[in-house]
Amino acid sequence: MSLTGDFRDATRVRVLLSAIAREAEPVAAHLGRPLQLMEVCGGHTHAIFRFGLHQLLPDTIEFIHGPGCPVCVLPVEAVDQAVSLARREGVILASFGDPLRVPGSRGSLLQARAEGAEVKVLYSPYDALALAKGNPHKQVVFFAIGFDTTMPSIACSLLAADRAGIGNLRFLCHHIRLLPTLNGLLEAGDIRLDGFVGPGHVSMVIGSRVYQPIASHYHKPLVIAGFEPVDFLQALYQLVLQLAQGRCAIENAYGRVVAEAGNPAALKAIDQVFESGVDSHWRGLGTVPGSGVRLRARYRHLDAAALLDPDAPTEAVAEPAYCNAVLTGRIKPHQCPLFRRHCTPEHPVGALMVSSEGACAAYYQYRLAAAPEEPGSDQ
Repeated sequence: MSLTGDFRDATRVRVLLSAIAREAEPVAAHLGRPLQLMEVCGGHTHAIFRFGLHQLLPDTIEFIHGPGCPVCVLPVEAVDQAVSLARREGVILASFGDPLRVPGSRGSLLQARAEGAEVKVLYSPYDALALAKGNPHKQVVFFAIGFDTTMPSIACSLLAADRAGIGNLRFLCHHIRLLPTLNGLLEAGDIRLDGFVGPGHVSMVIGSRVYQPIASHYHKPLVIAGFEPVDFLQALYQLVLQLAQGRCAIENAYGRVVAEAGNPAALKAIDQVFESGVDSHWRGLGTVPGSGVRLRARYRHLDAAALLDPDAPTEAVAEPAYCNAVLTGRIKPHQCPLFRRHCTPEHPVGALMVSSEGACAAYYQYRLAAAPEEPGSDQ
């Protein structure tokens, strides 16, 4: 199979669109409203707009953009910690690219670099090992963020640093687990959802089996999707078909990548390095029980949190209420009065316009490129 062939085949796309419309229409008519389906992953949000799927799907389908963007939920205090370490003499702060522009209470990492801090963008956490070896007289800190998807590479890099005895490398870890986050959204009970398009990348690590409580306890169907048009529409069809048949199950439409039990080697590395079940606070979501992790005692010598001043104050800077509402699916990005006027990729007000997976960035780049919509419009 080729990406430009089977997974983007126009005939298959038309067949799936027709089937989705056929199954969705009677369900929406019965409900008296469109089916409200949350695509959890920010990569899916971008795929919807990049391929123009929102223009092809019927009005009986409404997407609710979920919180599956780790940069978007990065809390202010995490950014403040990274900025504080970056500004120290003799410290090199390394990170993936997206977190550099996320605002904290005392500026962003990008601003810190402009002011003279040594901040490096790395494509892999393994590169931090070479960076530390090449700068033996400096303390290297890797700002490690992400959902379950990035945790295996961080864990393996940390294990490699421990085996190599690299004494000048530490990891500032702010990871968020997906399943507790979805549970937190469902427990809140103030978002109307009919089902989930499940994430592909996270599921590649954690598998499909772990989502079962969403169906059995919360009675919401979930279908894991890939990122090509045929992938996504096949998952959407299976989700709509469940609703039409009155079923509620966890299904996997991305079987070539996602296994029922996930990736055993990745899960073993995560479990070896991290303790799960930590109650953590996230931007836009508040405190989500069991959503965070911390390093196990065996690896605390590599924890950059030990370098932080425990008495350093964090200024109370509230994320704009509109950002919180977009992040939890209560409004669409174009319904925010700041969108495109005061909040742009060049001058972002919130993290959703910063991240390459943020819903606001997707709307800005794809949906509204030709014809901007007025605030409050729901078209």
